[in-house]
Amino acid sequence: MISLKLGLRNIWKNRRRSFTTLLAVAIGFTAINLFAGYIHSVYTGIKKIAIHGEALGHLTVVKRGYYTEGKLHPEKYMLGKADLDKAMALIRAEPGVRLVSPRLSLAGLVSNGRASTIFLAEGEIPEDSVKIRTGSVRTPPSMLNRDLPNAGLLSSDLANLLGVKKGQTVVLMSSTLEGQTNALDLEVQDTFNTGNAATNDKFALLPFAYAQSLVDTQGASRITVLLDPAHDDANAMRQRLLQKLNAAGLDVEIKTWLDLSLFYKQVKNMFDLIFLFLFTIVFIVVLMSITNTMTTSVLERTREIGTLRSLGMKRRKIMELFAVEGAMLGLFGCVAGLLMTWFGTWLVRIANIRYIPPSSSDEVPLWVNYVPEMQFGSLLLLAIVAMLAALLPARRAANTEIVDALGHV
Repeated sequence: MISLKLGLRNIWKNRRRSFTTLLAVAIGFTAINLFAGYIHSVYTGIKKIAIHGEALGHLTVVKRGYYTEGKLHPEKYMLGKADLDKAMALIRAEPGVRLVSPRLSLAGLVSNGRASTIFLAEGEIPEDSVKIRTGSVRTPPSMLNRDLPNAGLLSSDLANLLGVKKGQTVVLMSSTLEGQTNALDLEVQDTFNTGNAATNDKFALLPFAYAQSLVDTQGASRITVLLDPAHDDANAMRQRLLQKLNAAGLDVEIKTWLDLSLFYKQVKNMFDLIFLFLFTIVFIVVLMSITNTMTTSVLERTREIGTLRSLGMKRRKIMELFAVEGAMLGLFGCVAGLLMTWFGTWLVRIANIRYIPPSSSDEVPLWVNYVPEMQFGSLLLLAIVAMLAALLPARRAANTEIVDALGHV
């Protein structure tokens, strides 16, 4: 208790210097947590884009070897009708599964009758496509319509390249699983923006039955699984479903959305590195600020230290006094920083700042999330750092000889 009282007294006694130190800690704390809140919002947004926008779902079930050999031998690594129906029935029976939907990937040429260009397409069941894509930060304004079996969606840049609009017809040409060329007319139901500049000039969404007819199959490339929000632990569900499907004689493998989303991994690694760099700078600033303040305090209070030592106070207690004072400086600075973080987060939200990220063709809001666990962790860590920063000058104070301390001018 006496350590706390003396610490508060000395902080108030040297309030100008203490205020400067508190301000340095508060600004560092605010910078860490505002950036942490921003990258948390980025991670959340990219996760939604991966699961809903890219329609990866939480889990993807494919025939074993699909991702390594599937492009070379699509007919060999396609899920046939019997295996497809069996797998979907088993997955639907698992608690926590919200949606099970077959998907068919294909590529080829699309023509307006005068010019042709390549396309990449996904065949999706229209009503399932609506459920999967709803919830993304970039939900397409138009969805596949089950009442239009020969109509699909073209990405906006692809439609512009072909010079086609809603209601017009194009021809899709692709190879069947046997290697023959097939062509079908497709009505342009609408156009949409993929949100990615790399795919917005070549992507199309097709009804699943139409895509099956184009490549002449009754199977699917893969099965997309969407989980309930209350049971969205993709790794745990992956293990359960893999055991269940393998036990039923289905030679499949299951990937989570995180396994398939290379963009998420790249962005996360980049922001984690930036955050580590920022945290290191703040750590050094706080360390040097506290050390400088406590060193100056020791020099100014040398005679006080000598008096306390002459009255019988042990060296360990002297160190405790300065360590507690340093920890209090860190703690008060973090509390002030916490208030500044809340205020800064509120300002960012009402400012409604928008920007276009790299590799994107859509504007997104600059958003900062409240991350209580990060704020509490930062508060605790910086308080400990402040206490440790005070130990070196505190040790010097404790080792001062009593006679020298009393005679210090």
